[in-house]
Amino acid sequence: MTALNTPPLKTMELLRFSTAGSVDDGKSTLIGRLLYDAKSIFEDTLDAIARTTMKKGQEGLNLALLTDGLQAEREQGITIDVAYRYFATPRRKFIITDTPGHEQYTRNMVTGASTSDLAIILVDARKGPLIQSRRHAYLSSLLGIRHLVIAVNKMDTANYSDKRFKEIQHDFEPFLKRLGIPHLYFIPMSALHGDMVVERGENLDWYKGPTLLDLLETVPVSLSTTHLPARLPVQLVCRPQTPELPDFRGYMGRIESGTLKTGEAVTILPSGQRSRIRNLYLGEKELGEAIAPQSIQVTLEDEIDISRGDMIVSSQDSLPKTVRKFEAKICWLSETPLDLRRKYLLKHANRTVKAIVESLDYLVDINSLEQKPALTVEVNDIAHIHLKVLQPVMAEPYHENRKLGSFILIDESSNMTVAGGMIEKA
Repeated sequence: MTALNTPPLKTMELLRFSTAGSVDDGKSTLIGRLLYDAKSIFEDTLDAIARTTMKKGQEGLNLALLTDGLQAEREQGITIDVAYRYFATPRRKFIITDTPGHEQYTRNMVTGASTSDLAIILVDARKGPLIQSRRHAYLSSLLGIRHLVIAVNKMDTANYSDKRFKEIQHDFEPFLKRLGIPHLYFIPMSALHGDMVVERGENLDWYKGPTLLDLLETVPVSLSTTHLPARLPVQLVCRPQTPELPDFRGYMGRIESGTLKTGEAVTILPSGQRSRIRNLYLGEKELGEAIAPQSIQVTLEDEIDISRGDMIVSSQDSLPKTVRKFEAKICWLSETPLDLRRKYLLKHANRTVKAIVESLDYLVDINSLEQKPALTVEVNDIAHIHLKVLQPVMAEPYHENRKLGSFILIDESSNMTVAGGMIEKA
């Protein structure tokens, strides 16, 4: 287990975290308890939950209703879609991504957790880690999540036994260590009664670690990408051609990582042409420096042919590779299986190009981590592939730059997203 350190609060303005668990592990109740005890629920919402709880013939407050907002979820008792919840404490702001637990909604979990920096996986104290627990842990590692919390929930059903908690930790920890997730935490709790969620309670006095909220407020997560090499994918070329600005040419987009400065030498990819930044604009305000993730407009000292999908990078930084082939892992999101004979559209940053899957290397059994040969990829499968694109893309490994190491595959005929991918090697 990782020791907890508290970095300066000014670096912790926002924490994005996701929750996942098998059916009936108490995930929705946990989120409801976290928001309720953190006093982040409006009175009218509490009244609505109380009325619905009474209609169901239950006592008290069914806090799971706070997140299970879809009628179908309430009827089935499972979460089937990704839900986002926002709350804040005096120490930090939070965005919770509540992802589905059932195996058939693996794709929802992948898309929902892709922007998270911390993941909470619930384990029922009675059942211990299940196949789905391992599945969610693997997906968290695949998505580059650096902090993983194993919330051993429903400790009240195990008589708050420290022996049972240690059994679960001993059972699950070897698998988790194989995933290489840098920071791992185990917390015993009862979301139903509030033990170790926000308050410590009186039933788990043998546990000396932080409560869940203590951990969320202090976990050393750096959300900044300003330390990475500067990358500005061009989204729009602005040429107003007005009498006041007859020759103006600005390049608009969001800085995905790094910092750009006025006067800095930059390289344009994939052409490799070079220039210097003349001006940086944030709206109408002129800047001397712009940082990720600001959406800005850049003007250059030289007239260069730049179009949507090109990338402006700092010449002093290491440049991304401009490639037509690369290796990647994909999560297949479509009910229609992968067709190796077809072309797909690959969208990477602001660049969209035609692509083919040159080879399907293997599927990953995300319960055992074994590699399995396969002839196709079906919905919710995780596969390792080699991709070939018909126009070059500026590729970086996902573990180095999550923004520029990710892509989606699109069906040309339906315009539906069929896969999300992470570049492994270019």
